[in-house]
Amino acid sequence: MLVKEAKTEEPWRVGVLFSHSGFMAVIEDTQLRGTLTAIDEINDNGGINGRPIEPVIYDPGSETAAFGRHANRMMVEDGISTIFGCYTSSSRKSVLPVVERLNGLLWYPTLYEGFEFSPNIIYTGAGPNQNSVELCRYLMEHYGKRFYFIGSDYVYPRMSNKIMWEFVRTNGGEVVGEQYLNLRAKPKDFIPVMKDIKETQPDVIFSTVVGEATSTLYQAYMDCGFDPKVMPIASLTTTEAEISDMGFDVGEGHITAAPYFDGLESEANSTFSARYKKRYGADEPTNMCLEAAYFQVHMFAKALEETNSLDTDLLRPTILGSEFEAPQGKISINQGCSHADLWTRIGKVNRGGRFDIMYESKSRVSADPYLIGYSRSIAF
Repeated sequence: MLVKEAKTEEPWRVGVLFSHSGFMAVIEDTQLRGTLTAIDEINDNGGINGRPIEPVIYDPGSETAAFGRHANRMMVEDGISTIFGCYTSSSRKSVLPVVERLNGLLWYPTLYEGFEFSPNIIYTGAGPNQNSVELCRYLMEHYGKRFYFIGSDYVYPRMSNKIMWEFVRTNGGEVVGEQYLNLRAKPKDFIPVMKDIKETQPDVIFSTVVGEATSTLYQAYMDCGFDPKVMPIASLTTTEAEISDMGFDVGEGHITAAPYFDGLESEANSTFSARYKKRYGADEPTNMCLEAAYFQVHMFAKALEETNSLDTDLLRPTILGSEFEAPQGKISINQGCSHADLWTRIGKVNRGGRFDIMYESKSRVSADPYLIGYSRSIAF
């Protein structure tokens, strides 16, 4: 129900917190673009209850601690209570105590490792049951059961690999190697990893490398002469943005699990994609992180229209259980855990730099961040 407030034309001010500089900008800049695309659409249609949304944007520069500092500044100095932001789990965990202490609301549009709940976060990226489960099944059925793990050295890759390791082990597979590299890893850092892969001969490389290092990993793979038809890199984090960065020839044949891919055929996606490309260029692809950043702003706007207030205690119950026709398909915010119910898809990169869809869930997959539905039996 609409809350009556004093009549005003002042804008609704919200925080936007993504890196558009530093080693994470390759993906976070697309999330910034997705956020601004949605805000522009809303404002072009008259705003919310006659008031425009005004983004207050800070650049954390890919530095984890800066996310927490900027979030605190937004809430204390700028008087902002709703923030759209963060890619890495480390940056989310930097912001989490700030929004909990000051009762703000963080909208987090990135896949993550699960096993977290905060009443002050709306999680709109995929959790392990929405990507890792089907990816593991697909890889075992089509390539084999010997996995090699490689990730960036922070919380998300280590936790995601722990989860994937359990899926692999439970289903008769084997992890033959596990390596972690600095987030700022250089080409020379991948040389010993590629040597170890040559020696162990896995069936699949499971990557949780993020940021600029993603391109470096795939280039090192190609330089070693490995064949993705035989031993692909499979990832939860490699999107169209990273494929564009590394080059289509480098990315071709590799695999990603995601709720959304650029070329999905639907009316909602065609409209979204056309608007995005009109603003940023016809050759600019969308991706799963950008799409989540986009649809979460529209879900926020829908709740704001109903509450007519940025008060977290009014917004949150309105958001929970809400639905939206997103580019990936109809999604919802799960009332029990504040995570999004999303679609599961597996794509393989073609020579045009886009993903051909190899698997698609029949409907959206309910969020299960603690893998409660898989605690006793995760056998395929």
